[in-house]
Amino acid sequence: MRGERVLDLQEARTALEKRIADVERRVAAACERSGRSRSDVEVIAVTKYVSLEATEQALQAGLSHIGENRWQDAAEKWEKLGTQGTWHFIGHLQTNKVKDVIGRFAYIHSLDRISLAKEMDKKAGQLGLKADCLIQLNVSGEETKFGLEPDQLFSFARELANCKHIRIAGLMTMAPYEAEAEATRPVFRELRNLRDELNRAAILPEEATHLSMGMSNDFEVAIEEGATWVRLGSVLVGK
Repeated sequence: MRGERVLDLQEARTALEKRIADVERRVAAACERSGRSRSDVEVIAVTKYVSLEATEQALQAGLSHIGENRWQDAAEKWEKLGTQGTWHFIGHLQTNKVKDVIGRFAYIHSLDRISLAKEMDKKAGQLGLKADCLIQLNVSGEETKFGLEPDQLFSFARELANCKHIRIAGLMTMAPYEAEAEATRPVFRELRNLRDELNRAAILPEEATHLSMGMSNDFEVAIEEGATWVRLGSVLVGK
């Protein structure tokens, strides 16, 4: 039995290394097509559907950015692996879970309402830190997705002025699932334009630099449109 387990682990590592190499090739090609430096783009390994063991393998294989959607699912992984890599909270965040997430995750990608911002600001202040967040926008307008409407961005950014313990690192969105990835391009282009407009307006004390957009089905298009973080699950860490 032990021999079989060792073999299974070796096979899993080999499969992971192949997926990492394939993703790296595709990321580099997308950067080249769009005239960007490969260093402009970071890959977040979305481990929400894989085990603690698989998450540990991902870190050992050099995937230094880890993305989780729910604290309930992430807790055991973070407790054992939280000192390794950079952890991103990428799912919808309930206000009553802020206490679990602030101080553990380096970035929170789903800031989408002022009540959440105030709770995050309060908790970050208690811990004596600044919480790096991304404002989530529902660029596609889908009812099933969270996020602010694009025309709410500027007023929301102004409301954040009183949140002294929050730093806006960028914007995040989720594109619709499309059979042809090219169909997602307008969504990603709009998010980039919104970030640039926000920075030109100088509403925030610091520039919002990051664009968290693109997943397994469409990350190459997202990179071509300016993504700085792509969130990859099945194509990278498997199912």
